Amino acid sequence: MASATHATTALDSYSRTAQRSARLVLDDYSTSFSLACRLLDSTSAGHIADIYALVRLADEVVDGVALQAGLDSQSVSACLDELQEETARALERGYSTNLVVHAFALTARATGITAELTDPFFASMRADLLITEHDAQSLERYIYGSAEVIGLMCLQVFRAMPNAPTRGAAQAELAARSLGAAFQKVNFLRDLAADSQQLGRRYFPGINPQTLSESDKYRLIGEIQRDLAAARAGLPFLAPTAARAVKLAHDLFTALTQQLSATPAQQLLDRRISVSNGRKALIAAKAILGTQRIRRAQ
Repeated sequence: MASATHATTALDSYSRTAQRSARLVLDDYSTSFSLACRLLDSTSAGHIADIYALVRLADEVVDGVALQAGLDSQSVSACLDELQEETARALERGYSTNLVVHAFALTARATGITAELTDPFFASMRADLLITEHDAQSLERYIYGSAEVIGLMCLQVFRAMPNAPTRGAAQAELAARSLGAAFQKVNFLRDLAADSQQLGRRYFPGINPQTLSESDKYRLIGEIQRDLAAARAGLPFLAPTAARAVKLAHDLFTALTQQLSATPAQQLLDRRISVSNGRKALIAAKAILGTQRIRRAQ
């Protein structure tokens, strides 16, 4: 029988492998969030990667990868159910045979993320399989579960940092939710063609993506800008290192919002807007310098 020391070492090795797997998912799927994570301490960056990897894994299930693998719609739904069930078990056990789920469970147990946040997330992922056109109420629920709870999960990581402020809990939660909502709405606009033409989804109530007008676009841009402003107001209630990383993510999506605003509405159906690497590097430099001003204001 293996000794207790050997068993612990084996688990540590497995967990490190799981966390490296999560970081690989982050690096391969999101240059923006990967860049922001580089401004965090290694422990916090690992936690954010663990969260992102699970979210991406579920997102890929409902956004076509499973269908491309030959699964029918019922089997896709079953895959999502299995992932949610495995996540729930891992939160209880602290272990999963799925490396991404195992990494997420480690982070969740370390930072206090519970089913209160994971259940709404999976509910929104399931909505992508069931709802093709949202009304105002279903969209509000969808954005909360698919995006705002991700912001709240990340906030749990930031609260676990040694120098995290103890004040402003309500403001920080509002900012985290607002940033998640902004990110989701930006993605709705930049993925307009794929969502409507390939996946058959309409997220914005009363708007036909195929006939998106300039006035519709600017109204949506206005919503995003208000969310971004609310998110920025929460920066002083984060630890300086967390504020620097969040500011970078915030500013990257602000730049993306500006590009979406400058792009004619109908062109959003023809191409996916992105921020150039050169501009990302400039935004990163400004985020680092801006943190010093945030720190002095605290």
